[in-house]
Amino acid sequence: MSARPRQRPLLSVVVPVLNERSTVCKALTRILDKTLSNVDIEVVVVESNSTDGSREIVLGFQPHPRLRVILEDRPQGKGFAVRKGLAAAQGDIILIQDADLEYDIDDYDALLEPILAGRTAFVLGTRHAGGMHIRDFAGQRWMSLLYNVGHWMLTGLINVLFRANLTDPFTMYKVFRSECIRRMNFGCNRFDFDCELVCKLLRNGYSPVEIPVKYSSRSFADGKKVRTFRDPPTWIRAIIRCRIQPRLERAPLSPFVPAQQEPEKWTSANADSFR
Repeated sequence: MSARPRQRPLLSVVVPVLNERSTVCKALTRILDKTLSNVDIEVVVVESNSTDGSREIVLGFQPHPRLRVILEDRPQGKGFAVRKGLAAAQGDIILIQDADLEYDIDDYDALLEPILAGRTAFVLGTRHAGGMHIRDFAGQRWMSLLYNVGHWMLTGLINVLFRANLTDPFTMYKVFRSECIRRMNFGCNRFDFDCELVCKLLRNGYSPVEIPVKYSSRSFADGKKVRTFRDPPTWIRAIIRCRIQPRLERAPLSPFVPAQQEPEKWTSANADSFR
């Protein structure tokens, strides 16, 4: 992570990609087309050697000046890919973005506002603002119910262990000052990284602001990769491990430099052949 001086805060959007051919082109196009009035954006894509043509689509976007591509020789888990993206990110603020279009990129503005205003260093985009129900897998009513109940049980565990009051710690939209994780070491490689990241931030005293976001769940038939019986035990282990670890000594966060110019726009002709 760079400490170079700049005129505007820089947002690093970390995008892990594995076998997302049906959505990755549209997702990267929307992310790269996104502009913010007072923040510059870099996009760090970690492509995990997809077998469905996703890598070739990602490489078609590589000439974009705000995009950096990291190519893995083999898939080692979403958490591993995100960790590689975090290590490469140069921004003042980090935002994690999947390539499956379950979340709305237009929510970036609302997610960043509390951080830019100095009210918090950590934001979660909650899918529960309108009620309890967040997952509705087409034709899989009981699977939807199982995942929704499991979500609330694990959320309750986090709230109890970390004295928090969260509604959606498992949201993909985790946004935070890069300085918050500068001294943290991460070890989770799969979806348990979501728990590890949130719980380590909570453990070290960062209380998130939750911002309502739009969400459209995709089913396992659409490519959802969570494993019903394999992954939840790893989430519980990550939560408990983070709770018993000692806190890190927090350094004061540096102030943002006020924005002074508008971002440049760029349109990639290379992406057109994939649309």
